[in-house]
Amino acid sequence: MPDLDLIVCGSGVAGLTAAVRATAAGLRVGVVTKGELEQATTRWAQGGVAAVLGGDEDSPDDHLADTLVAGAGLCDPDAVRFLVSEGPERVYELIALGAQFDRDPDGGLALAREGGHSHARVVHAGGVATGAEIERALVAAVRATAAVLMERCFLEDLIADGGRCRGVRVALAGDSSELRAAHVLLATGGAGQLFAVTTNPTECTGDGVAAGLRAGAAVADLEFMQFHPTALHQPAMPRPLLSEALRGHGAVIRDARGERFVDELLPRDQVARAITARILEQGVDHCWLDCTGLERFAERFPTIAASLGEVGLDPATDWLPIAPAAHYLAGGVLTDLDGASSLPGLWAAGEVACSGVHGANRLASNSLLEGMVFGAAVVDAILDGSSGPRPTGAMRALLDGASGGGGGAGGPFPGGAIRGRLLPRPPAPKPGPPSVEDPVKLRTGLQRAMTSGAGVLRSAGSLAGSLAVADALAASLPARSGPAWGPLANLVEVARALATAALAREESRGNHTRTDFPVTREEFRCRLVLTPS
Repeated sequence: MPDLDLIVCGSGVAGLTAAVRATAAGLRVGVVTKGELEQATTRWAQGGVAAVLGGDEDSPDDHLADTLVAGAGLCDPDAVRFLVSEGPERVYELIALGAQFDRDPDGGLALAREGGHSHARVVHAGGVATGAEIERALVAAVRATAAVLMERCFLEDLIADGGRCRGVRVALAGDSSELRAAHVLLATGGAGQLFAVTTNPTECTGDGVAAGLRAGAAVADLEFMQFHPTALHQPAMPRPLLSEALRGHGAVIRDARGERFVDELLPRDQVARAITARILEQGVDHCWLDCTGLERFAERFPTIAASLGEVGLDPATDWLPIAPAAHYLAGGVLTDLDGASSLPGLWAAGEVACSGVHGANRLASNSLLEGMVFGAAVVDAILDGSSGPRPTGAMRALLDGASGGGGGAGGPFPGGAIRGRLLPRPPAPKPGPPSVEDPVKLRTGLQRAMTSGAGVLRSAGSLAGSLAVADALAASLPARSGPAWGPLANLVEVARALATAALAREESRGNHTRTDFPVTREEFRCRLVLTPS
């Protein structure tokens, strides 16, 4: 008999939403997290939650349409419709838990417009401290209700036998232990630490994606790493984020000559590409965000104002140096509309998952929404005792491919669902002599290789170079775990998978820009699904 009903790996909005919902329904829940409960990436999220919560002109159909446009033809419409339809109720549930969102003078929720949105529909807390407020409300609830809570522990691997996930193996203070449960939810966040310049905290090393790969779960869309266009260009890492909300309120992007060159409200992939191209063209390392025209900056954006003050910048008079930084992994463990993976007993939600809602590029402020919606959906499906998947197009391709069906074909299914094209996982390289170098130095080398070869602009040659570095590391990593070697091994695993998918996608679409294949190709209107070799 399993010790727990559900183990939640991770303490961001997706995992904690699931934990709160599951304990409220009477399930015995364990939560394991890499740092302290409050340290998840959610806490760093400056933007808000996009949901249709008011306004006569807005509608879920408009939110769906904006999301599909941003996703560059690869969003799964069924998944997006589920996201935008469920979103408002999840926001109100969060408010009922005690989350305090900003209000307008009449007492209603204050709604902001961000890049890619056709209407003001983004709710914020503390100006741009939304993630911290959401995390505060959820952490308080989980601390009061979780049956097992393990902080500062590292997810070493999933326990899978008999074709089912049955628990996790974690390391705490140097000792490994096993936790068993009927269900395991991966909610471990993304992999921004693959790159030398990122907005992600040091914990974001792709642990959930790597564990899923090793356990045999299918992953998809790993080539679509979103680079946030307006990270503050300064030595600190992770890079401070200059929120989308600034551009929504009128901030202007300027090049080295002070010229405005891009529509600031375009989706993130387009703005990041434009900035990168202008940086290369002018031979500089950053552009500028001009916020000098924004009124009441410190009052509207107190968190950003404080961080700028710490580095000696005054947004009322100074242009702010910016450059793109790795921000959000649109792909991950492939799931159906309930968050179920291809491995029975294993679920995924939030950034670690590929639910089909983001396609080739995530729409601003849909990430916190995704975690809230799909974290809840996982628990609802477990409580309902779902016996079969509710597959999106990519999941159907995997199921068809496994039974000899036409899973490898590209293009949409009838009704608009996106097909999957199956790719084998890169085989393990032949082991070489174990490396004697410091793991921090090896990690820095991998990050630099990924930034130069698999960053905003890519080519077959640059991606092959990144893959070669990752392969060499994979062949030489010693058989050691722990807080340094374990995350490095996971970064290597995800780097190899990302580069493999990016090499296979011979087109430019959304967050994936191939300089040797600069146009979008209809034959690649499909998910690239990595499956066990």
